[in-house]
Amino acid sequence: MPHELAKAYNPGAIETRWAEYWVKENLFSVSGPPSQGQSVFTLLLPPPNVTGHLHMGHMFEHTETDIIIRWRRMSGYCTVWLPGTDHAGIATQLMVERQLASEGVKRKDLGREKFVERVWQWREHYGGVILKQMKRLGDSVDWSREYFTMEERLNVAVREVFVRLYEEGLIYRGKYIVNWCPRCMTAISDLEVKHEETAGKIYEIRYPIVGSKDAGSEEFVTVATTRPETMLGDTAVAVNARDERYKHLHGKKALLPLMEREIPIILDDLANPEFGTGAVKVTPAHDPNDFQAGLRHNLPQIDVMDETAHMNANAGPYAGLDRFAAREKVLADLQQGGFLVAVKDHALALGRCDRCKTIVEPRLSTQWFVAVHKQPKSGGVSLAQGATDPVLRGDVRFTPENYKQIYLNWMENIYDWCISRQLWWGHRIPAWHCADCKEITVAREAPTQCPKCGSQRLQQDIDVLDTWFSSALLPFTAFGWPSQDEKTKQELAAFYPTSLLITGFDILFFWVERMIMMGCHFMKDHLQGNVPFREVYIHALVLDAERQKMSKVKGNVVDPIEITEKYGTDAVRFTLAAMASPGTDIAFNEARTEGYRAFANKIWNAARFIFMNVERAEAAGVWRLSDFQNKSARGLATPQPSTLNTLEDRWILSRLNRVSQNLKAALENYRFHDAANEIYQFFWGEFCDWYIEIAKLCLTAGQDSGEAEKGQTRVAFDNLLAVFETSLRMLSPFMPFLTEELWHALYDGKTPKKSIALASYPKAEANLLDDAAETEMAILQDLIVNIRNIRAELKVEPKQRVPVRIFSVAEVQKSFEQNRTVIEKLANVESIEFTGESLAKAPSARSTARFEVAVVYEKKVDVAAERERLRKELTRLETERSNAERQLSNEGFLRKAPPSVVESLRKRKAELDVLIKKTQQALDELQ
Repeated sequence: MPHELAKAYNPGAIETRWAEYWVKENLFSVSGPPSQGQSVFTLLLPPPNVTGHLHMGHMFEHTETDIIIRWRRMSGYCTVWLPGTDHAGIATQLMVERQLASEGVKRKDLGREKFVERVWQWREHYGGVILKQMKRLGDSVDWSREYFTMEERLNVAVREVFVRLYEEGLIYRGKYIVNWCPRCMTAISDLEVKHEETAGKIYEIRYPIVGSKDAGSEEFVTVATTRPETMLGDTAVAVNARDERYKHLHGKKALLPLMEREIPIILDDLANPEFGTGAVKVTPAHDPNDFQAGLRHNLPQIDVMDETAHMNANAGPYAGLDRFAAREKVLADLQQGGFLVAVKDHALALGRCDRCKTIVEPRLSTQWFVAVHKQPKSGGVSLAQGATDPVLRGDVRFTPENYKQIYLNWMENIYDWCISRQLWWGHRIPAWHCADCKEITVAREAPTQCPKCGSQRLQQDIDVLDTWFSSALLPFTAFGWPSQDEKTKQELAAFYPTSLLITGFDILFFWVERMIMMGCHFMKDHLQGNVPFREVYIHALVLDAERQKMSKVKGNVVDPIEITEKYGTDAVRFTLAAMASPGTDIAFNEARTEGYRAFANKIWNAARFIFMNVERAEAAGVWRLSDFQNKSARGLATPQPSTLNTLEDRWILSRLNRVSQNLKAALENYRFHDAANEIYQFFWGEFCDWYIEIAKLCLTAGQDSGEAEKGQTRVAFDNLLAVFETSLRMLSPFMPFLTEELWHALYDGKTPKKSIALASYPKAEANLLDDAAETEMAILQDLIVNIRNIRAELKVEPKQRVPVRIFSVAEVQKSFEQNRTVIEKLANVESIEFTGESLAKAPSARSTARFEVAVVYEKKVDVAAERERLRKELTRLETERSNAERQLSNEGFLRKAPPSVVESLRKRKAELDVLIKKTQQALDELQ
């Protein structure tokens, strides 16, 4: 069997093979409802953009999700992890436009139909790269359920949702100020605008008061603006009714400089007497606050820019100029006319399109909106309220918990959702405009004539829906909604609501709140509940080693494919898991990955050692792997108390089950770092460094050995293989490739399941938890470590065996006597002498609360160095005791701390008293 494992662990040689195997065998596909009584665990993968490539944020999110889904699957759940990609309207259109530009072609040269065909071609050729990368990295998704948000079945669902919301009065069309990207030439949401602090200017401009010049004393009102080019669309100047400075201007008009247009001076709280000059220009077509003021005062809405942010005909002599060129021209003309009072430095929060980085322009535009605070015509609560109530009730739980309040604050202040986009790629809005009577018909299928006037001159709305509109529906549309066929009913009954969503904070408002709104509204009659998921886990960000956000501009981006090729996927996964403390961003460091690559290598070498010994035992007729395989197939491989005759067996089985218990608690609470560190410490620190080393003493029985010795060897092999096999299953969600390879090798290809991912996850067995064995083993380990440390300080040659003397209480001495062979082997001890007298004064001695040990070695002791060591040790012990005494005298601590913590501290304080006394005695002896 050992020839099946290469001498050196090479992840590249095994990972691709197992990744292909998992997909080819459809191991993670669920074709029907769960078995009767079987628990269900369902996750929806946040659909990456069809344009996307895997980055470290994706890999972190996928690692956490894959750990959870593999753990739940192995724990007996019917698990479904839904994969898919989003059509990503703006991003994909941008990619295809760039491709066309390289060919010297513009989108409008092709026309809408040909352009959409080109996008589909691009998607077939370039799209889905990230899904291929997911397969390569072993994500255990159900590939049979893969979706694309533009496929026909989801188109049907999107149209159904739009029409229903329209019929309920929750979708409307209106003219409002939106965020407009002049490059993408579409409206974008507030969430798609990224603001950055920028050094800008504020310009003070004076507007003449109409009639004041004729009265003999020309008067002005001074306003301030950061966008002087928009003044061409001003339709009023606002002052506050409480501002005494402008009382005499109430009811008067100002003359708009450059345009020579008379505009009213209005009284409105838009003007803050404490800010600037107290007077503000009002441009209803170019500012959201001005727009609302315009509605209050019935002001004209003069749009002075086109969709590309060039000045239009309404801008008069500035028509055709780019907005920033127009700004310079307007300022020059204001200066020449004596209207520019001052130019001051001013910090601006400049908004840019998240996709193309173009500066966003507030623009008056006719768009489609979802009314989030309106009651539906059919009755019931608003969408916003419907998405707030279940979170308040606890139907949706957030981890970390502080995100619950962040979510609720957002929902309380949410605006109506602009869902239309001026793109060609995306779900067309199912609305048709009559060319004759201007009636708008919203329908599931294209109408043949206008229901109002009978005209057949109908044209579908040219806009498409916001990408997030369709993705908000995925928790139920991915399972077949709105189809009423039996399969869809079964799917929704079994898998909706989903169990968990793992995602980043950056799409909490883009996606999470919208999924909750839509799920609660459209699935309100669902028997299992209307929320789209029961829990939301918000993971941290992955930063570089200096805790800087990864950015192509900074050149600090870590490519997950490159890093996995260098260290192996399992090592990278384990690194991310071990650093994934809730609420704390990850500073990804290759040095940590190197350490976990060494961990993977340690596991590999442990397997090779075990397999080589198995082969020798089989050759000697002492033990047979087939017996273990048969036991395992019948569920009998786990050691039972009757077979645990040695301390090390009772200890390792207790530790194995305690670790299993701790892993369950950690994963249930998404404490991936605790889970990873727990299994790391167990496998490397306890199984490899201690148990295997002790087990070596029992694995050497030969063909000529007596039955007693052979029996002892058989039990040792049974227990060793059982612990190793259980450890592999425990590790599997974290390191799926390595454990799959070793599990198949362990069973010599005759595995009880097609994959370790389908085997059962270890469950803690109470009858194998043994506190006494763990305590006894801890004392034995402490003795061996102390002997090793003394040897190192005395510079004893590694191969030289030395006698030791031990003083301890009777119970501890009995344990040491029973495990004499272990002590001699692991501490390289020649002989052990138990003495009834304290060794505190003996040279080269160590004292603990339970024993004293001295190495008998004739090499001259450096008395001065030993005194110095004892002084440092005494200082350390006294400091620790002082800290313990301070805590134990603190009434606040005693009230708040758990009783077990207080009791443990009292015990430790008593131990320190003993150790300090012994150390002082040893020091006095050397004076």
